[in-house]
Amino acid sequence: MHQSSRLTLAFLAVAVSGAAAGAQNFDFKASPHISLNRVYRVDRVTGEMGACQYGLVDNSVGATLCYPAGDGATAQPPGEYGLVASSHQQESGIFRVNRKTGDMSICYVLNDEKIVCTPQAREAVGVNVAKAPEPAKPTK
Repeated sequence: MHQSSRLTLAFLAVAVSGAAAGAQNFDFKASPHISLNRVYRVDRVTGEMGACQYGLVDNSVGATLCYPAGDGATAQPPGEYGLVASSHQQESGIFRVNRKTGDMSICYVLNDEKIVCTPQAREAVGVNVAKAPEPAKPTK
């Protein structure tokens, strides 16, 4: 094999492996709701959200129903975004996390129309919200 052929093959191998590494632009996670067949998607750099689920259609195999990004679910400041599902079995939303900053937001499909997300935060500042009840402590 000629030197130029070896260099060409080496270059192609590097180019293909680089393209494969760059192809991982999204993170996917299923909704924790046990009766919902929805999968969320986040762009790992921009934080833009998406979601799709299966829908029944008469006389066909069905359809993939996808929801566009709405309020708070569009592109955010560049970061290292991922998705984390809670272990709450009735929760249909998902946490969008920025692994670079520690910021989190909750994203969900609103009115079967679009995905919306709460503002990103690390701690509650000036927000008065009800907390989930603490689990009951066993009695002796």
